[in-house]
Parts: sequence; structure tokens; C-alpha cells
Amino acid sequence: MDKRTAILVAMLIIAAAFTSTRGQQVIPSSGGQAAGGGGTVSYTVGQVFYSAYSGTNGSVAQGAQQPYEISVASGIDENPEISLKYSVYPNPAKDFLILKIEGDTTGKSVFSLFDINGKQLAQKKINASETNIVTGNLSSGTYFLKVTTNGKAEKNFKIIKN
Repeated sequence: MDKRTAILVAMLIIAAAFTSTRGQQVIPSSGGQAAGGGGTVSYTVGQVFYSAYSGTNGSVAQGAQQPYEISVASGIDENPEISLKYSVYPNPAKDFLILKIEGDTTGKSVFSLFDINGKQLAQKKINASETNIVTGNLSSGTYFLKVTTNGKAEKNFKIIKN
């Protein structure tokens, strides 16, 4: 009787493990696989179902409809002869951004925040090496931060707001 009970319990545990296992649910209209020197990727077009999971260390999205965003601020050097160094963090942002400038700021620099349509949402003179920019009132999406000094564009950042 003990042997039968042990086998029954083992079978129930295995059955429970298989019922809780889930695979990716997809109904693709098209797709394929691409390979190169950097690795391989499989893709689908027209994926209907996807899931997103968030935690304290970040988030992950299942599905091809989720864009890949680089979480490092991608700035474009407008005037490479200027030796100031800029950084914006955290990106993606939630409630605020910090714009950090290393070098002489002397109150000549201004930042402007724009939405994806080019509408200016905020503008402020930069008087310190670190400037807080409030983003808690913004909806989730993509924004652009432009830093100018004496009317000349110096740096542009693409900002992701979660």
C-alpha cells in the first residue's frame, strides 16, 4: 500500500507540474527567422496575444509587438567642439529625470522638453551641474530633451517615460 501511495503522489505532482506549465500563445499571420554574425532571432508579424510583466528590477514583454528600447540616454552631439559632457538618468523615467552637465554651465544653458509631435512641454534655465526635471505629470511615451547654450543646440536626448 505504501508503494502505491508513493506512486500516486508522484503522478499527482507530475500532473500538477504539467498543468501549470504555459507556452507562448501566438496566432501569427506571418513570420520567420533571421541569422547573422551577432546571433539569431525569430519573429512574427500580426501577433494577437502578448503579455508584459514588471518587477522592481525592470520589466519584460512577451510578444513581437513590444518595441526594444535602449535604457541608456542616446544623445546626439550637435557641436562636437564643445567639451561639456551631458547625461540624463534614469531613462526610462518614471517621476523625474536628472540632467547632469560636467563642465562650465555659468547659467548660459537651457533645456527644453518636447513631446513626440514637437510640442514644447517645458523649458528652464540650467544654473547647476544637476537639474531635476519633473516627468510624473507626463503620460507614458517618448519625449525629447534638447540642451542649448547661447542659442546653439548642444545635445538632444530621447527620453522614454513609463
